[in-house]
Amino acid sequence: MSVRPYRDINRRRSRRIQVGAVAVGGDAPISVQSMTNTLTTDVEATIGQIRQLELAGADIVRVSCPDRDSTEALSKIVPEVTVPIVADIHFHYKRAIEAAEAGAACLRINPGNIGARERVREVVRAARDHGCSMRIGVNAGSLERDLLEKYGEPCPEAMVESALNHARMLEDEGFFEFKISCKASDVFLAVAAYVGLAEACDYPLHIGVTEAGGLRSGTIKSSIGLGNLLWSGIGDTLRVSLSADPVEEVKVGFDMLKALGLRHRGVNVVSCPSCARQQFEVIKTVELLEPRLAHITTPLTVSVIGCVVNGPGEARETDIGFTGGGNGTHQVYIAGLPNHRLKDRDIVDHLVTLIEKKAAEVDAARTTEAPGDELPLVAPAAS
Repeated sequence: MSVRPYRDINRRRSRRIQVGAVAVGGDAPISVQSMTNTLTTDVEATIGQIRQLELAGADIVRVSCPDRDSTEALSKIVPEVTVPIVADIHFHYKRAIEAAEAGAACLRINPGNIGARERVREVVRAARDHGCSMRIGVNAGSLERDLLEKYGEPCPEAMVESALNHARMLEDEGFFEFKISCKASDVFLAVAAYVGLAEACDYPLHIGVTEAGGLRSGTIKSSIGLGNLLWSGIGDTLRVSLSADPVEEVKVGFDMLKALGLRHRGVNVVSCPSCARQQFEVIKTVELLEPRLAHITTPLTVSVIGCVVNGPGEARETDIGFTGGGNGTHQVYIAGLPNHRLKDRDIVDHLVTLIEKKAAEVDAARTTEAPGDELPLVAPAAS
């Protein structure tokens, strides 16, 4: 089945840089990031959290380096993980140099608060010597005083001007391996700033709504803001900022990309909200099913629909479909076609077995694809 034109998203053309082994920008997949919330000096805890994020699929992980002890800890952390590490640096330029020496793949800095031009030059030299890229991180909550005086308040124009001023500082040093973020906690402000920045430069953009809130409210706010940008083709890497377990940030990030067809990782469960027509307990089934599928990274789509009103139609568009039927007997679809019937008992176990088998078949068929390729799998339409 071909992709329909109304689903097309034309991504903004941007330069391509490297964050360790992960390409950002150009035609590279949109990468998903998160940040540790452990004390960086607690090496064991930080490594443990990074490994959890790796299992969840994080492409890049940021670690805060506010002091010398943290950058010393970073040298012990980096060799124990596989994901590229971004060192989060504020104010002290020596922390950036130490982080580069410790093995960070990227330095998140604000050149304007690093200090004199010579200090910026030293940071650039360290980044170049150790193969680091950089992220210029502009935030509405910490704009420069002169810009606040000029514009009167944080606004998109002030944020874009800040970002471009900082970009110029790196360009003047002959350094171009950087991406830019322009975050705000206000969705409208963040989106407008990113739109302006996307029009003003071709650097890769790290998108996010900062300080978005807790798991539920933060997910909603981020989905509106980031979804708007992604749908417009803006964004090369993203972080969903939640006051929650960082693993949840990764899950939400991938779910956003999956919903927009921009990246396909894991099982996409299409399920109905249930109603009086349901022929089995849809909500309970999905509640049990989704955690059982969390280990599967193969891109698959599964429909779980309570009755025959929409069930057969949804099943035609999915790899595996399950539709409620009368007398406790339900229909299972494979590749859009009716395959067999199933009684009420063992619904979840049966579906998990089918999905795991399908994932293994898809993985075997994709062994010739390049590592990390994530191609959409779309079930053929029923004849």
